[in-house]
Amino acid sequence: MQAIVVSDAGELNWQEAEKPMLGASDVMIEIKATAVNRADLMQRRGLYPAPPGASSILGLECAGTIVQLGSDVTRHQIGDSVCALLAGGGYAEFAAVDEGSVIPVPKGLSFSQAAALPEVFATAWLNLFIEGGLQPSERVLLHAGASGVGTAGIQLCRAFGSECFVTVGSEDKIAACRSLGAIGGFDRTQGSFLSALKDQWNDGVDVILDPVGASYLDDNLQALKLNGRLILIGLMGGARSEIDLAQLMIKRLRVQGSTLRSRALSEKAAIMAELQQFVWPKIEQGDIKPIVQQVIPIEQAAAAHDLVASDATIGKVVLSVAK
Repeated sequence: MQAIVVSDAGELNWQEAEKPMLGASDVMIEIKATAVNRADLMQRRGLYPAPPGASSILGLECAGTIVQLGSDVTRHQIGDSVCALLAGGGYAEFAAVDEGSVIPVPKGLSFSQAAALPEVFATAWLNLFIEGGLQPSERVLLHAGASGVGTAGIQLCRAFGSECFVTVGSEDKIAACRSLGAIGGFDRTQGSFLSALKDQWNDGVDVILDPVGASYLDDNLQALKLNGRLILIGLMGGARSEIDLAQLMIKRLRVQGSTLRSRALSEKAAIMAELQQFVWPKIEQGDIKPIVQQVIPIEQAAAAHDLVASDATIGKVVLSVAK
């Protein structure tokens, strides 16, 4: 098969690669589209290796058609149009993935649209509703609101009865987030978000979803209400910081670190099942939609990486795989 292979110099080459082996509980997907995540950029630089046993090929999600079934597969049939959450292997013509990480393409969506769903909606759902325990009418602060996870999170908050405030990198992105349902936003290039957030809600928020880390920690703790939850999903602003333990005690705060890629297959299957049960119907009804900045042929993956690295995007950049 053809796949993107990272050269020793970090170049992305569409070339011959070994086709994955099919396990007993796996389905083989002929990939029609995949999508770029920041984790791919990190892995390309050698900073985020694939978990043990996972494909070393880039790509954490895909959409396509099932062409082969493992001997123990019961949930899917050959010919099904599906999208999948991957631990690796999406930048290729074929991917073998455990059947629990695979769910149908929502009705009415193209493969390019469906490829933009699994990673960001699984991340947002996991961390807002499972780890964060978000309840209707609670308030949310979403950092990097115009990212793939951010745009998914905004829509999930709106669809399930919570208001959210976002931090982003420009006024245009605030407008885009408002159009998706955010109640307000702050341009992070203007300094600390805390004053603007307090202007919106003086008593703070219940849940914060944060891919930034250390540089936002103090303001995040100040922004949380009594019994608030801070869910850390990234370290773009550093990994080390001092913490005011008194705030944690007095306000009974919870700080939760979270990753998705390295979770057990059983956990991923449970997350995907909840997406299919609770989120996919809202996509099919038009209440939630994939946000795709641009679709680029996979042979131009390097250009797609450059676009994501530019911080100029809203939502996802998708790679199409033509046969």
